[in-house]
Amino acid sequence: MAAEDYDALPRTAANHVPLTPLSFLRRTVDLWPDREAVIYGERSYTWAQVGERAARLASALSAHGIGRGDTVSIIAANTPELFDAHFGVPAAGGVLNAINTRLDVDTIAYILDHSDAKMLVTDTALAASVGPALERLDRDIVVIDIDDAAGPGGERLGSMTYDELLASGDPDFAWEMPADEWQALALNYTSGSTGNPKGVVYHHRGSYLMSMGTVVGWELPSAPKYLYTVPMFHCNGWGHAWTMALLAGTVVCVRDITAANVFDAIADHGVTHFGGAPVVLGMLVNADDADRRDFDHTVHAMTAGAPPPAAILQAVEAIGFDVMQVYGLTETYGHVSQCAWRSEWDDLDDEGRAVKKSWQGVAMPMSEELAVFDTETMTPVPRDGETPGEIFIRGNTVMQGYYKDQAETDKAFAGGWFHSGDAAVWRENGYIQITDRLKDVIISGGENVSSVEVENTLYKHPAVLAAGVVAKPDEKWGEVPMAFIELKPDHDATSEEIIAFCRERLAGFKTPKAVEFGELPKTSTGKIQKFLLRDKARS
Repeated sequence: MAAEDYDALPRTAANHVPLTPLSFLRRTVDLWPDREAVIYGERSYTWAQVGERAARLASALSAHGIGRGDTVSIIAANTPELFDAHFGVPAAGGVLNAINTRLDVDTIAYILDHSDAKMLVTDTALAASVGPALERLDRDIVVIDIDDAAGPGGERLGSMTYDELLASGDPDFAWEMPADEWQALALNYTSGSTGNPKGVVYHHRGSYLMSMGTVVGWELPSAPKYLYTVPMFHCNGWGHAWTMALLAGTVVCVRDITAANVFDAIADHGVTHFGGAPVVLGMLVNADDADRRDFDHTVHAMTAGAPPPAAILQAVEAIGFDVMQVYGLTETYGHVSQCAWRSEWDDLDDEGRAVKKSWQGVAMPMSEELAVFDTETMTPVPRDGETPGEIFIRGNTVMQGYYKDQAETDKAFAGGWFHSGDAAVWRENGYIQITDRLKDVIISGGENVSSVEVENTLYKHPAVLAAGVVAKPDEKWGEVPMAFIELKPDHDATSEEIIAFCRERLAGFKTPKAVEFGELPKTSTGKIQKFLLRDKARS
């Protein structure tokens, strides 16, 4: 039979090579060795130098006993050392565990223990939290210090510095390429807003395809100049370290994400692309005149992390940025959908265009399927833009599972789809629009209130810098919307003014019944920590 004849064709080393993003660096080092790869303050490296640093790191790790499946943790700002690790750790066969720099001592200790880390590379500036975390471990691990001359400095905790570690490595070390593309590449921990964070496992295949899909979906050119505003500990910086190696681009690193640093990078280095949460866009829109710099080219921004207010998108495009909204989770390697632009939207006014761009959009090229299902029946909801459901995802850029947690893995993959936990509506041509996290939907008197819709309205107020809306318990209605607002500098507003502003634009049951002003708690990636706001609303 023909099928048997086809099936008999062999899979050999000649026609099947495991997919890995390490191949991107190998190709670029060979093809463009002298192109500038990384800029960080006074330091810069070519792609040849990045390749040598990765080889030295892999060699040094191997000498310390790191091999296939061994976890190497690193906690650092977006510096060249963390960029190196995205290549050097897997080139030794290890699994890269980049840790959030803003975590507390208990959580850092938990991750180091749960991940089975054999080595920790840590910035001395973080010694105040990392030191006590190490003391809580009941085993010894090798500690390496990043002593960044551009940083604030701090206590050394390790046996050697990162530079000494590199110097001990062999620049001609033969990389440990994966024998199987399903081999673990990275271990990233969720935010852990309730309980301990979960360890999300990425494989080489998914990260390879993530880069390929990003190039097509974002329409990236060869050799872009990319500003790394996304923390590299967040979904491995959305995989952009590997994507820039694929394109032989230039990565500009800054230790602190400020409006001045972003504008300086654009003006001084010709940055063409960056990624970041909507809070970064808001920071640029509301920057002081003293922090702004003129530039004469369009800068392309990829934004994700929370549904961006249309008002912010409209304002940031007015100052020279072209924004593409994407959507994803730690469990999906980052972005798996994009708001692909349609020509029929070209003639909309600025506000109308911004509303369209705020949608989470359609599946990116590397994503197999995104759908909005009824959560209980797991059947598709109508594409009417009104019927609520939950976003379900499946494809090659969905995690392998949660590290050492089969029960949560089974729960996340029930029914053969990844359950996102995000409430959304579905529109024509497959466009999705998030209405809330399922846990953030406010049910007031039997009516569902989207906190995102209320927040979008609040962002239209000229005094509002940031807004978070959560449920406040109410004896009559069960719960009602409560708004927490961070005002722009030199702007004032009262609770009565904010409520009246919303009442003119929203149905009565959607209007906030209480308003509190002050700085909003945010994660290191710019997400407003609603669980803290919910605690305040309940109290």
